[in-house]
Amino acid sequence: MIFRGLQRTTLIDYPGHLAATFFVDKCNFRCPFCHNPLLVFEKEKNEISEKEALEFLKKRKKYIEGICITGGEPTLHPGLKFFIRQVKDLGLKVKLDSNGTSPALLRELIDEKLVDYIAMDVKAPLEKYDLATNVHTDLEAIKKSIALLKEGRVAYEFRATVVPGIIEPEDIKKMGELLKGAEKFSFQQFSNHGPLVDKKFEKLNPYPLETLKEMAKEMEKYVKKVELRA
Repeated sequence: MIFRGLQRTTLIDYPGHLAATFFVDKCNFRCPFCHNPLLVFEKEKNEISEKEALEFLKKRKKYIEGICITGGEPTLHPGLKFFIRQVKDLGLKVKLDSNGTSPALLRELIDEKLVDYIAMDVKAPLEKYDLATNVHTDLEAIKKSIALLKEGRVAYEFRATVVPGIIEPEDIKKMGELLKGAEKFSFQQFSNHGPLVDKKFEKLNPYPLETLKEMAKEMEKYVKKVELRA
């Protein structure tokens, strides 16, 4: 695998653990509000080889508990499972961020105990997915990934960036029904600070905090734990 970025230490990306975060490029979505256009469009020039990444982790494993792999979309990379297996051999935990479009690979990773935590983005209610992703979305794959995580065989969370015009207050009920019984859902406030994939969204103001609180209150009817990341 080739990585396009590294955050050497984070207390935020992997809940409850001190970790390092690796960024990959490539994404099969084109979410207009995404803050990583260089990764989405594969224009990030920074390059960290798999060998360099593992050497870094060998030196750092005394100081960190695990890693987070994010992007971009990590499941698009054929070498993902092999890299994770090497990380696990170092005794480190692995958190994976995913958009849920590769349920078969997610199941393999869970079955083989190669991941300890999965954070899956739920972009919108199903009927608005194409609007949120700006591509035609395989909704069956999204539903399969949601059902897989709800089996509870690995720690997980669902999360959504709440973008006005894409997720409206009345959409929370539909999203709640889709995720009903899930362990955790996190609302992430939309930020219009660029660069974004679609520059028009840099002129869009986020919801007031009170609106997000009302959305979180509605989601609590469906999900066991709801967090608000403003």
